[in-house]
Amino acid sequence: MLSIENLVCRIGNRTIVDDISISFQPGRLHVIVGPNGSGKSTFLKAFSGEWTPAAGHVTYDGVGLSKFDRIDLARRRAVMTQLPELHFPLSVDEIVMMGRYPHFSFRPSARDRDVCRHVKRLLSIDELGDRDYLTLSGGERQRVQFARALAQVWETPHDGARYLFLDEPVSSLDIHYQHQFLRLARSLVKENIVLIAVLHDINLSLQYADRMVFMKQGRVVAEGARDIVTAELVHRVFDVEARLLADPEGGRPVIVFT
Repeated sequence: MLSIENLVCRIGNRTIVDDISISFQPGRLHVIVGPNGSGKSTFLKAFSGEWTPAAGHVTYDGVGLSKFDRIDLARRRAVMTQLPELHFPLSVDEIVMMGRYPHFSFRPSARDRDVCRHVKRLLSIDELGDRDYLTLSGGERQRVQFARALAQVWETPHDGARYLFLDEPVSSLDIHYQHQFLRLARSLVKENIVLIAVLHDINLSLQYADRMVFMKQGRVVAEGARDIVTAELVHRVFDVEARLLADPEGGRPVIVFT
């Protein structure tokens, strides 16, 4: 379990994340939503260990985040950020293998290569292995980065859960791959993994999330299963008028903006 207590993040005198306390359990797809500038990405960076908060505590399975050494943390926690910059040519195979770096010292083992082959098949990028990453489309790059993150946390640690954090993972994907990506993400939650995604599209969030966390101005304003979502909540968080339409076939509702 990921437990966050009284987390505060600041840039200079500006508070970006304002006293958040919340926990995330394995076995669910948790989705964080909110308008631009609400602190979603900074929040993710703080609880993933990529940003040092001004105050508060983060624990993984009861162990303080600061207690993990760099390698041990990397073996149990992977982060997929919004299309990281890369300024020199590497092949797709080399990028995916980066996810295995915490698991070997000098050269990858047969197990490392097997894991990379498997995640490339899952993400439908196995035919891209020799391609220069810089020549790929934005959507292809996102699939490669997800494969890298999956390879990093493929094995369950001896103690505790795995942690996979995704920051706007489908922003450059077309509709087909958005749904493929999120269906795969949902399938992963069965495997003792704490899975948290920041998503921009609230309807995609409604369709796939087990739990939704709404942020505004650095605070969590609502969290829970999708039945917490109302037109009033959408207006409160995003400042837009909306209607919630029920699926006539009994599926998940759809938000229509008016």
